[in-house]
Amino acid sequence: MSQSRCRAWHVKSARYRSREFALQGLYQWLLSENSTVEIARDIAQFRGYDKCDAPYFRDLLEGAIHDADVIERELVPCLDRPVERLSPIERAVLMIATCEFLRHPEVPYRVVINEAVELAKAFGGTDGHKYVNGVLDKLAATLRSTEVREAQALRGARAAG
Repeated sequence: MSQSRCRAWHVKSARYRSREFALQGLYQWLLSENSTVEIARDIAQFRGYDKCDAPYFRDLLEGAIHDADVIERELVPCLDRPVERLSPIERAVLMIATCEFLRHPEVPYRVVINEAVELAKAFGGTDGHKYVNGVLDKLAATLRSTEVREAQALRGARAAG
């Protein structure tokens, strides 16, 4: 399949675009510590912003920044290194996903993980997506334990029957 044809299959949803813009905003915050208001105003000028779910973007950006201490406290047990040693992209992706786990129970945990992995593939280092996937699998087992157990039970029932 040609590269252009592959791209046609991947249409970015408004939510995915919101996550992309939240990633860019968190990256900026991690490096500059600009205010959320300044960052959101800058991001709103980016090409394609009109195609994102703006309220969802703002919730992710503001939530991840406001709750950064809580988010990092949840992440630490799942990491193999201090938070400060993560690349800014991996750190921002993990912050967004953790924010979604905590603030958006209506979004299935597998969707949160898959979207985070896609962001890490698109913006992160070569194998960063694998690291993000592993961390979020561990985190989901803690933050979304009931949902994870139900999904595992369903998969087990399908395999058995």
